[in-house]
Amino acid sequence: MAVARVTEIIAGSKKSFHDAIENGIERANKTLKQVEGAWVKDQSLILDNGKIKEYRVILKVTFVLDD
Repeated sequence: MAVARVTEIIAGSKKSFHDAIENGIERANKTLKQVEGAWVKDQSLILDNGKIKEYRVILKVTFVLDD
């Protein structure tokens, strides 16, 4: 039986929430092995003079631990 772990990461994008999610998953795959899934815990915006500067997401990423 496999054992998995969940870790939380924050990712950002100047384009969109969707792009921030893709950036976060791409980065997680560089560091973590056997990424099995993820879900968006939260979304937020960074503003500059009332304009959107960055889209941010908090992701919960699930990965399987090595034996």
